[in-house]
Formats: sequence, structure tokens, C-alpha cells
Amino acid sequence: MNQTVVDLVTPHLLRIVDLASQADRGVNVDWHLRGAVEATMRELGDLWNAQALVAAYVHGLETAAAQAPKARPVYVRVLQTAAATARGLRRD
Repeated sequence: MNQTVVDLVTPHLLRIVDLASQADRGVNVDWHLRGAVEATMRELGDLWNAQALVAAYVHGLETAAAQAPKARPVYVRVLQTAAATARGLRRD
């Protein structure tokens, strides 16, 4: 079964979006956010096309943060934090 980059990355992005939504409702997700991003970077980094997957993941997080409603600052902050964390963990 051939999986595309989108198939592999989307579930990880949706996990972060879910955490951002929880944070928007007042839940403290900081520890969970860091753990989710670290686990994703480890998982994607071990695949043969790691560079493309990690780039797509970071790009997806950055795009989600840029397109998020500015009226939801906590939601935006969580997405931005996830993107910054992922960028910091890259193994370029």
C-alpha cells in the first residue's frame, strides 16, 4: 500500500489542531503539545522520505497558524508554538 505525504502527515496535523481547540477552551495543553510534536518528528524522521514529510508537517503547521482566526489568540499561539517546536527539532 503506497501512502502519500498527505496521508502520512494529516493525522499528525489534526492532532495539533485538536490540541489547539482544547487550549482555546481553557485546557492546559503545553506538555501534550510538546510530546505530540516530538513523537511526530521522531516517527516521520524515521521514514525513508523523512525530509519531505517533515517539511510538509512544518509547512502544514505554519499554514494552519497563518490561516487561523486572529480572534482566537490561544488557538493561534498553540499552532505557532507547534510549528516553532517542529522547526527546532528538524534533523536537516
